[in-house]
Amino acid sequence: MSAHTIDHQIAIIGGGNAGISLAARLRRAGLDDIGIIEPADLHYYQPLWTLVGGGCAPASESVRSEASVMPQGVGWIKDRADAIDPEAQTVSTSSGTTVHYDHLVVCPGLQLDWNAVPGMAESLDTSQVSSNYRYDLAPKTWQLIKSMRSGTAVFTMPSGPIKCAGAPQKIAYLAADYWRQQGVLDAIRIVLVLPTPGMFGVPVFAEELERVVARYGIEVRTNSEVTAVAPDVRSVTITDNAAGTTEELSYDLLHVVPRQSAPDWIKDSPISDPDNPAGYVQIDKNTMRHSRFDNIFALGDVGSSPNSKTGAAIRKQAPVVAENLQASITGRPLTAQYGGYASCPLTTSRNKMLLAEFDYTMQPTPSIPFIDTTHERRDMWFLKRRGLPALYWNAILSGRV
Repeated sequence: MSAHTIDHQIAIIGGGNAGISLAARLRRAGLDDIGIIEPADLHYYQPLWTLVGGGCAPASESVRSEASVMPQGVGWIKDRADAIDPEAQTVSTSSGTTVHYDHLVVCPGLQLDWNAVPGMAESLDTSQVSSNYRYDLAPKTWQLIKSMRSGTAVFTMPSGPIKCAGAPQKIAYLAADYWRQQGVLDAIRIVLVLPTPGMFGVPVFAEELERVVARYGIEVRTNSEVTAVAPDVRSVTITDNAAGTTEELSYDLLHVVPRQSAPDWIKDSPISDPDNPAGYVQIDKNTMRHSRFDNIFALGDVGSSPNSKTGAAIRKQAPVVAENLQASITGRPLTAQYGGYASCPLTTSRNKMLLAEFDYTMQPTPSIPFIDTTHERRDMWFLKRRGLPALYWNAILSGRV
């Protein structure tokens, strides 16, 4: 592609959940000059990867072509954004193209920092280590779980915000329940490493999860994280950040989750939050508009709003950004407000799920009437396995919900 300039009234960086669902909403509202900058050929429904790793769903159900989800009438700039100039109102791409915009929406998702923990990236090439945070590795997770009959299994979670903060726990419960079914749970030591002081930030859900780990006999290391992996000797260094102590632990199975941050080029851009080392786009947590540039919005995982980074959060953010973006274009006040809603469907066994819904107040905010979702339930499993994927592909990406 030769270097040239493309003009759009609205440019959207990122063709994931946030970018596609927002563009679809804007098209349904009648806006017709929208461009999405997205280099990928494939589009993933990432929440299914936990079930893939747990042997409860095929990986093929989580992927479709990017072309098949791109809203009609939206210009697809099949390229990678690598710089933003908010003064010139331009986005530069890796091919040398310049995209000029009147309004910009930034939603490229998070960067997986595999090299932030020494030895973690290299460990993924060994036969004992996997991660559900990569499409190609989730099936490997299941193979490791299925073949294990004794030994030590370690499941890790890093410090700092990550995509779907419940995922590091979910796979531990799916594995434990499988080993229980196979009659080998008593021969397997399960260690869950969490950087948080408790099982979950909302007490009612934390109490339920404490019962779950007790049922499986899982050892939980709170206020801790893995700070080094030594794949050659199959051991991890666990640092207790509260006590300032370290522990060396050998493993036979290791499921790792990397630290995560905004893409490096966002961190280095003028739109990042200068007070946040993760480099998130600095936005107002309620209107989703940039704190310093009035014609820039962000949603999804890359925004600085202090919500849990989940697809459910995007579902509530997208209509707010769509409404406020249209108000900004016409010079009206921004009245739509996002209250921090997020949802974490926590699979606690191979047929039960706990649906944790909460907002900025960190109080339960249930959305399903007449059902107590503060406890693990079998009907919630069907929501996770069948309902939510169908909702995603058929309604969320088309901007209908």
